[in-house]
Amino acid sequence: MLDPHLADLRKTYAQRTLSEADVLPGAIPQFRVWLDEALQAQLDEPTAMTVSTVSVEGQPSARVVLLKGLPDDAGFLFYTNYESRKGQELAARPLAALTFFWPGLERQVRVEGHIEKAPEALSNEYFQSRPRGSQIGAWASPQSQVIESREILEAREKELEADFADQSPLPRPAHWGGYILRPHRVEFWQGRPSRLHDRIVYELAGDNWRLSRLAP
Repeated sequence: MLDPHLADLRKTYAQRTLSEADVLPGAIPQFRVWLDEALQAQLDEPTAMTVSTVSVEGQPSARVVLLKGLPDDAGFLFYTNYESRKGQELAARPLAALTFFWPGLERQVRVEGHIEKAPEALSNEYFQSRPRGSQIGAWASPQSQVIESREILEAREKELEADFADQSPLPRPAHWGGYILRPHRVEFWQGRPSRLHDRIVYELAGDNWRLSRLAP
């Protein structure tokens, strides 16, 4: 049955427009422009992105992580536990999609591409720049695995704090590090009135990006 409280929720998007003449020829340089505008607008969590993966059985799953870099203007960098659900799915099928949503600017960006592990030196450098509590947490948490209670997790945290009391920064655990998504498709979506939104898609053709407009 239709829920009128949900069905009647809608917003008219009318802040901006997006045309082929507005964008740069490269997908990631154009993404940088939009990310900079999201940062300047002081939006909540402007680097938050949904990472979508798929299991070997074809079951999609999604979760929100934070973008941590755009290395060489050729990829999107994030960090996680390699043994987590997403890590296991990426090991089996190294393809993923990212979605950024910036409602304050009435924009979203959709990214699809191939996943590779970040260089170990990059993962080491980032891990050791994190707050000490986050370093301990990466060692303590068997991410995505069933645990009996939070108390077990907190006890493990205390054990590790004692074990690493004389070390700063901590060494990076082998099960934790970065991934880089190398995109082959990036779509920029700008909200417009009457749901006639602007959609410009970049698709990689060899070493060049091909731009097209999509119907909303």
